[in-house]
Amino acid sequence: MNHLKQIAAKLDEYGLDGMLLMSDPGEYYAIGFHGEGAVVVTKAECRYFTDSRYIEAAEKLVTGAAITMTSASAAQKPLVIQAVEELGIKKLGFEDGYLTVAAFRDYEAALPCELVPAQKLLGTLRAAKDEEEIALMRKAQEITDAAFDAILKFIQPGMTEQEIAARLQYEMLLRGAEKMSFDPIVVSGPNGSLPHGIPSEKQVQQGEFITMDFGCKYGGYCSDMTRTIALGQPGEEMRKVYDTVLKAQLAGIAKAKAGVPGKEIHTAAARVIEEAGYGPYFGHGFGHSVGIEIHEAPNANGRDETPMPVGAVVSAEPGIYLPGRFGVRIEDVLVYTAEGSVDLTKSPKELIIL
Repeated sequence: MNHLKQIAAKLDEYGLDGMLLMSDPGEYYAIGFHGEGAVVVTKAECRYFTDSRYIEAAEKLVTGAAITMTSASAAQKPLVIQAVEELGIKKLGFEDGYLTVAAFRDYEAALPCELVPAQKLLGTLRAAKDEEEIALMRKAQEITDAAFDAILKFIQPGMTEQEIAARLQYEMLLRGAEKMSFDPIVVSGPNGSLPHGIPSEKQVQQGEFITMDFGCKYGGYCSDMTRTIALGQPGEEMRKVYDTVLKAQLAGIAKAKAGVPGKEIHTAAARVIEEAGYGPYFGHGFGHSVGIEIHEAPNANGRDETPMPVGAVVSAEPGIYLPGRFGVRIEDVLVYTAEGSVDLTKSPKELIIL
């Protein structure tokens, strides 16, 4: 899988002769390969430079680009300079969202062309996933759903948050995950009020909520989900908060559609939480785009007015966090369509009591 043709087709729109990709996600989007290298894309030709650690795999897996191995005598920057000269590039786009100031200055001084910030070119393409990308994310989510089903059979009172987090990772790797999308979050009881709490040695107890936020990578693409479950019977307010979060998520999902700004989707969910009296305890956005990276753009938050494109893959994850008491978050991942959205997450959302 690669997107070299799609990138090349966008060059004229941005007034560019070529595009230079050196970030890990940019490289993977362009050629479907992680090799800590550099990709130069033009309408006429594409070139890829990587070192001896990756050259054998690159030659097997990368298509659509001429591959050159870098070495002490043929370093990456001189090869990029050569490509610019041979391909007649006068304006070269670069990933200004990733390139460091030091690296930019180094390349700007060395290249015989103008370096043009062009993160938007790649960002626009990456925001709308194609069928192949969605298929990989669907598989990643299938693995994640299966891991959730397995963890429900594993959790027992007295286990630590760290034990549960470790088991979640094992269950995903066992089912074919390449690695985790991010370090899993497992928080229980009063720790649940920490949206991005780190799993600790705290033991899970009867009468507590356990929130698990986790995901994996498959084919280079991420899954992401959160479920909050009860260990033993929850109290009356715990049930009320859970029901409010679920209603908020469903309200946001009902609004989720291509062409709708992320701000409107977020507001639909936030309104439910505010009307229930918990507005101050929902401080983050309704969702973020997911793809090669776990956090991409555009976002469904209170500020992003970008209309969602067809093919956007966005999380739906409202939450309520009562400091020092407990928290609830429920998260699915949606594919936006012209008619609405398709939910990739199949795990049940009604309150599960172990």
